[in-house]
Amino acid sequence: MSDSLNIGPVELVVLTFPGAQVDPGTIAALQDVVERGYVTLLDLVYIAKDADGNITQVDVDEDLDDVGLAILSIEAKALISDQDLDVVRDSLEPGTSAAIIVYEETWARQIASTVRGAGGEVALHVQIPRDAVVAAVAAAL
Repeated sequence: MSDSLNIGPVELVVLTFPGAQVDPGTIAALQDVVERGYVTLLDLVYIAKDADGNITQVDVDEDLDDVGLAILSIEAKALISDQDLDVVRDSLEPGTSAAIIVYEETWARQIASTVRGAGGEVALHVQIPRDAVVAAVAAAL
């Protein structure tokens, strides 16, 4: 981000996977939206829980090759809190892994900046759960 005050909405997402590796297709799709300029990755932490409940954690500034995340372009910022990580660690099932990602919706940066320039603000940003959208679309058909 060239201007730290000119940012779009920022979100945290937790992607979970069976086993100790993230899905390469998912990570390639994520990198694609980064390369297209739709999102900017701001932070990332990888966590895995083995069958015995032992935790492995890899932060964005460590080697991401072994966990399949090295292809991602990340503007590393410290945005994932210890509380966020505690929630993920506690909720992960044994034998699974997770990529905790914070990203800016870069596509919305200009809109948010223009609204602020007009004296306004992005007053509410809500992500509607996929299941609710699917149910609403199904009900409308």
